[in-house]
Amino acid sequence: MTHYTDLEYLKLSAFGKFSYKFLLFLSAIPLWFKNTGISIWKALKKFGVKVRDEAVDIWLTFKEGDWKTRVSYLIMGFGSLLRGQWVRGLLFLFMEVAFIFYMVVAGGYYLSMFGTLGLVGRQTIVDEDGWEYIVEGDNSFKILLYILLTLMFIVAFIWTWRLNVKQNKIAQDLLKSGKKLRSGKEDLQSLLDDQFHKTMLALPLAGIFIFTVLPIVFMILVAFTNYGANHDPASGQLFTWIGWENFDLLFSMKSTGSSEFGVAFGEIIAWTLMWAFFATFLNYICGIFVALMINKKGIKFKKIWRGILVLTIAIPQFITLLYISKSFNDNAYVITFLQKLGWVGPAFSFWKNVWWSRALVIIINVWIGIPYLMLIATGVLMNVPADLYESSKIDGAGPVKQFTKITLPYLLFVTGPYLLTSFTGNLNNFNVIFLLTGGGPENQHMITMQMADGTTITTQTGGTDLLITWLYRLTVGSSEQPYYNVAAVISIMMFLVVALVSLIVYNILPSNRGEEDFQ
Repeated sequence: MTHYTDLEYLKLSAFGKFSYKFLLFLSAIPLWFKNTGISIWKALKKFGVKVRDEAVDIWLTFKEGDWKTRVSYLIMGFGSLLRGQWVRGLLFLFMEVAFIFYMVVAGGYYLSMFGTLGLVGRQTIVDEDGWEYIVEGDNSFKILLYILLTLMFIVAFIWTWRLNVKQNKIAQDLLKSGKKLRSGKEDLQSLLDDQFHKTMLALPLAGIFIFTVLPIVFMILVAFTNYGANHDPASGQLFTWIGWENFDLLFSMKSTGSSEFGVAFGEIIAWTLMWAFFATFLNYICGIFVALMINKKGIKFKKIWRGILVLTIAIPQFITLLYISKSFNDNAYVITFLQKLGWVGPAFSFWKNVWWSRALVIIINVWIGIPYLMLIATGVLMNVPADLYESSKIDGAGPVKQFTKITLPYLLFVTGPYLLTSFTGNLNNFNVIFLLTGGGPENQHMITMQMADGTTITTQTGGTDLLITWLYRLTVGSSEQPYYNVAAVISIMMFLVVALVSLIVYNILPSNRGEEDFQ
C-alpha cells in the first residue's frame, strides 16, 4: 500500500484519512501474528533454558552437597530436620508421606484407568430369588476428575521436592558462611512480615486454581471424549477417549443430515461476532450522543433527564426483557397496532423471521444499554479540561472539530478498557438473547451426525443463537440428549475467539498505545 508523508496525509479528505488508517491497521495484522509467533518461540526457548538450568542445579546440588542434603533427595525434609529447621522439615516430610499414601491408596488406581476411563458401569443384578439390586461399577466422570487431580498432585509434589532441594542448598551455604539458620518461629513471623504478600495471596490463588483452572482443564479433557447422551455416568454408562473426532465433527462440511455441523457453527460464530460488534459500539455511540445532548449548554432540567435514565437501570433487566419479548409476540399489541396502521400484513411476525429477530435484539439491547453508557460518558466529559476547548476555539475549531480532536480521543482513552470488557461480555451475553428470543427462530439448522462409535448426534440451532446459547441447547436446554463433549469443543472455540479478538483490540486501544499523551 502507498505510505503518505505527514504533509500528504494532512491534505487527504476525512474519508481518505479514515481509509488510510484502516488499511494501515489491516496491513499490521500479519506483522502482529508474526511478532506473536516470535514471542511464543522466545518464551518456549526461555522455558527450555530454564528447565536445563534447573536440571544442572539439581545435579550440582547433589554432587556438592553433604550427606544430609543427599538423603533429602529421597526423604524430603531430612536435611531441614537435622539442621534444626523443624517446621520446614516436618512440612516437607508430611507432603512426601501424604503423596505416597495417596498414590498407593487411590492415585495409582485412577492413573491405571487413564486409557479406558472405566471398564464396567452400573449393573442391575437379579439374584436367585428374583430380587433386583444395583451394583455400582466404574464412573467415568469421577475417574477423569480424579485422574486430573492426581496429575495436579504429582506436579505439586515435584515442585515441593524441588523446593526441598533448594532449601537444603541454601541452608548448607548459610552454615558454611557462618550464618545462623531461621528457626520455625522466625519462619512463621516472616509470613506475617516480609512474606506477608504470599500469605495473603495463598487463599485467592487456591480459589482461582480450584474454581477456574481445574474446570477449564477438565473441560478440555472432556472435548476428547464421547461424554454425552448415550455415554452418561449418571445413567450408569461409561464414556471414553475418541481423540479429535469431536473437533472433526465441529468443522465438518459434509452433509450427513439435513444440515452440516460445520456450516451451522460458522454461521453462529459469524452472528456472534456481528452481535458483539453492534451491541458494543451502538451502545457506546448512542450513550455518548445522549450524554452530549444532556450536557449541552442551554439544556434545562439536566438532573431530571439523567434521573429518568438512571431509574431505568433500577428495573431488573430480567423483567424488562421478558416484558419486551411478550410485547412483540404475534398477538401482542405492538404487531396488532402495526397491522391496524397497515404497515405489516396479518402473517407478519418479529420472532419468526431471522433478520427481523436479529435487528430487534440489537435495537432492544441499545435501548437498555444507553443509560449505563450515558453515566460513564457524563463522568468522563465532566473531566475534560475546559482550556482545551477554549484553545481550540481560538484556533478556529468548530463543534465537529472539537468533538473529533478533543472529546472523542479523550473518551476513547478513558473508556478503552470498558469497550474491551464490554465487547468480551457481549460475546457471551446469554441474558438478552435467551430472554428475548430463546435463540429462535427455531430450526435454523437441524443437524444429525453419525459418530464413529455409532452414536447419533441430533440437535438444532436457532436464528439468533450465540455460541453461549448454543452451549445451553447442547447441555441444559436439551436434558434428554445432552452433548457435553461437543459443548466442550465449542467452549474451547469460544475461548480462542474471545482471546484473539481481545488481544487484537487491546493492542489498538489508545489507552494501551498512547498513555503518555494524556499524562
